[in-house]
Amino acid sequence: MHTSFTRRLTAASLVTLSAVAVLTGCASGDDAPATPPAHIATSPARPAPTGAATPMPASEPVRVRIPSAGVDTGPVLDLGLAADGTVEVPTVVQADRIGWYTKGVTPGERGPAVLIGHFDTAEGPAVLKNVAKIRVGDRITVTRADGSDAVFAVRRLQQVDKGAFPTDEVYGDTAGPELRLITCGGDLKGGHRPDNIIAFANLVR
Repeated sequence: MHTSFTRRLTAASLVTLSAVAVLTGCASGDDAPATPPAHIATSPARPAPTGAATPMPASEPVRVRIPSAGVDTGPVLDLGLAADGTVEVPTVVQADRIGWYTKGVTPGERGPAVLIGHFDTAEGPAVLKNVAKIRVGDRITVTRADGSDAVFAVRRLQQVDKGAFPTDEVYGDTAGPELRLITCGGDLKGGHRPDNIIAFANLVR
């Protein structure tokens, strides 16, 4: 487990991430169960809630619940940077779990906490297979190692080509506690999905 939670991404590290911050690895093999294409309607941003929740002390995430997408999974994986500088993602055998990007803040702290999960893999549907059911206003609850729950409300949904990934919006610092949930989307091209789907959410309690 990690013991330091004072990490913040610098401008220089954001530049480094700009080419590698997309979620890769979502794919569908010829023998995998069919997964419908992942598409969402990109939504305009809802204003941050008035009297936003007070930032929480650092505590690692251990469980993620998204009722609208049928997600209730844990323990949460620790994800860092791979040897080639790309952001780590869950492996195929971990496709039923969500990972937390450990170079950022923990969910509930001030800043953007980042969670990553697969839509599908070569083995079939994965933990975020129902991402298209998430709507603005839906809740994402992250249970933390200290026993507390960080509850976030989705304020924006975005589907974007991986080549145009909005690195600054996802990883850049924020005035309050926020969450990013990232997965793959789009129709399969060459066995892989070309887009990322991103849910932006604010801490509400």
